[in-house]
Amino acid sequence: MDIKHVYIPSVYTNCYLLLDESSGALAVIDPGDDISQTLLRLCVDNGWTLRAVFLTHGHYDHVGGVAALRQAFPGVSVFLHPEDANGTDSLLPTAGLGPLTLWRDGDVVSLGALQIEVLHTPGHTRGSVCLRCRDSLFSGDTLFAGSMGRTDFPGGSDEQMRASLKRLGELEGELRVFPGHGAFTTLEREKEGNPYLREAMEE
Repeated sequence: MDIKHVYIPSVYTNCYLLLDESSGALAVIDPGDDISQTLLRLCVDNGWTLRAVFLTHGHYDHVGGVAALRQAFPGVSVFLHPEDANGTDSLLPTAGLGPLTLWRDGDVVSLGALQIEVLHTPGHTRGSVCLRCRDSLFSGDTLFAGSMGRTDFPGGSDEQMRASLKRLGELEGELRVFPGHGAFTTLEREKEGNPYLREAMEE
């Protein structure tokens, strides 16, 4: 397994490339803007095959590059939680993403030899998810280094966010955390020093 970070400055979002090195199967996580040409070059140069686009939630700064990827890679599967599908405003423009593969809590998606577990973690949006693959957690806008995602947007909920953070805090294993914005971290570090996570775990 290899993880490559692509920072998208136009929307200040972390995009990730998740690669199964044994098969060359590739997934893009949260393409907030057009990275299609960069990805085409990488796939050609390395013999990779883009299999999927994984969306941790439906906000524009995480889905803005989907249309360009679909044009460059016809037939690629795009995964999103049903609670964030069919959004029709500028913040949640998911109705225009085209056909979606809907995933739900507990689903396990294969990427070559990799198994990606879906954790439904509402709070930032109704359909927010975190993705666990081996020792890595892609936390979207649920958990940040030292902070958490905003809950004041439509579909946000303080109560749901606390429950989601508590769930993440109870995950077993030493996990690297790759958030949708800001610095990378570890779950252990957040358990020790993130006030929002600590408060949620005390409830």
